[in-house]
Amino acid sequence: MRVKCVICDKVENIDNESMIAKRLRNRPIHTYMCTECHDRIRDKTNARIESGNFRMYRSRPEKDEW
Repeated sequence: MRVKCVICDKVENIDNESMIAKRLRNRPIHTYMCTECHDRIRDKTNARIESGNFRMYRSRPEKDEW
């Protein structure tokens, strides 16, 4: 299966029977990201977390009075 990275537009071939290929076929909203882009984003995120300038904004769960 030919896939294209959403960040760098690099075209790669992946196995048709792999889990990634199955997810891409069955759920078209899922996108493919190559390993180089994935590693680069992971490294930069970890560097921001270690610097202390990274905050995870999560919505607060609404308490149900029911």
